[in-house]
Amino acid sequence: MLTGKQKRFLRKEAHHLSPIFQVGKQGVNENMIAQLNDVLEKRELIKVNILQNVLEDKEEIAQQIVQGTGAELVQLIGNIIVLYKPSEENKQIQLP
Repeated sequence: MLTGKQKRFLRKEAHHLSPIFQVGKQGVNENMIAQLNDVLEKRELIKVNILQNVLEDKEEIAQQIVQGTGAELVQLIGNIIVLYKPSEENKQIQLP
């Protein structure tokens, strides 16, 4: 569980990042979760964009991704989800 200070730090670090993934009309599936896990292992901090044509609620999509990947939800702002998961082998981000 992230503290408020850690979330603020991660939001600052994620500000300049561009979204790598997009959630479309099909929603979240196992293939997307597997790809997100791979990218989180390499980068630790990513953004995911939710497209306008998605039928599900944004909070529900964020929770599905968090449960599937085991990542921490840093921020859900607009249609952008910011996720953090500490890497097992490639640690880059040192939390305060």
